[in-house]
Amino acid sequence: MSSLLVALAMALGLVASLAAPSRAFAEESHFFAGKTMRLVVGMPPGGGVDIYARLVQRHIEQHLPGKPSIVVQNMPGAGSLRAVQSLAASPDDGTVILTFSSSLVTESILAPERVKADFRTFSFLGNVAEDSRVCFVRAAVGFKNWPEFAQREGVVFGGTAAGTSGNLDVAMLRNLLGVKLKLVQGCAGSADKRLALEKGEIDGDCAGATSIPDGWVKDGKVSVVIKHSASALPGIGQDVPFAGALLNDAGDRRVYDFLVTPQRLGRLFLVSAKVPAERLAILRKAFDAAMADPSFRAEAAKLGLVVSPTPGAAVDKSIAALHVTPPEIIARE
Repeated sequence: MSSLLVALAMALGLVASLAAPSRAFAEESHFFAGKTMRLVVGMPPGGGVDIYARLVQRHIEQHLPGKPSIVVQNMPGAGSLRAVQSLAASPDDGTVILTFSSSLVTESILAPERVKADFRTFSFLGNVAEDSRVCFVRAAVGFKNWPEFAQREGVVFGGTAAGTSGNLDVAMLRNLLGVKLKLVQGCAGSADKRLALEKGEIDGDCAGATSIPDGWVKDGKVSVVIKHSASALPGIGQDVPFAGALLNDAGDRRVYDFLVTPQRLGRLFLVSAKVPAERLAILRKAFDAAMADPSFRAEAAKLGLVVSPTPGAAVDKSIAALHVTPPEIIARE
């Protein structure tokens, strides 16, 4: 074969290889037409995980080719582990999306015998925003700031399932910051804890800053005593200390930084790792487009929800990095 023919053959091969992915992408674009998809929420209705899920559901539909419909299904249980594990028995064709309590990511590393889920084996669509968390107490307890809170004994907080973000927050308050809290288990979720606080059955709680009911802080119904974000938070006073800055021991701070990683990962959405690559690319493209959509941003602002998205591939890398945490940090837990 002449050199000219060889060059021509190579060029044709290159064109074919470049065209193949685009053809596959185009073919996959027809897959979702007429489908009814599920967005499984691993926590009860009314909490931060659920609120973000329903916001995403209302907007991502518009960015998926074929305009499929998406129904939200709450599947609470075991701190959202039940929902995560349900993916194994769900269709792995991309029609099932999951959001859950991100604290399970670190719990799966700390307690793999209990949290049987390896989040490296899923494909993430992305993260909507950090879950900037704060701890607060109701006005009736008679104090409003961190120094008084840190010295008080017997303040009662509500607990849900082991491994949930609220329980992890309390564990950090107790074990790293030395607060002598009482934890009352049995609440179904954050909405249940809010009701218990209103009834005076518990004294305080830890939650996402954006999920505190309107007016609670502004009207003095609760006082925020500490936050787990170094950034300024809307509606939260500048005098509220950042928990990480209160830790003087370098080892304690490394443990703290590991434990608050789920808060930085925030509101995560994933699918089965068995979803074909081209279909995953379509889902990620739709997720990213929804995050940038002015109507999505406007509704989030109206609801008082922060939007600071991270693409799925970047989340995958963050999850992988957690699994190489030094053993001495894991041993401290």
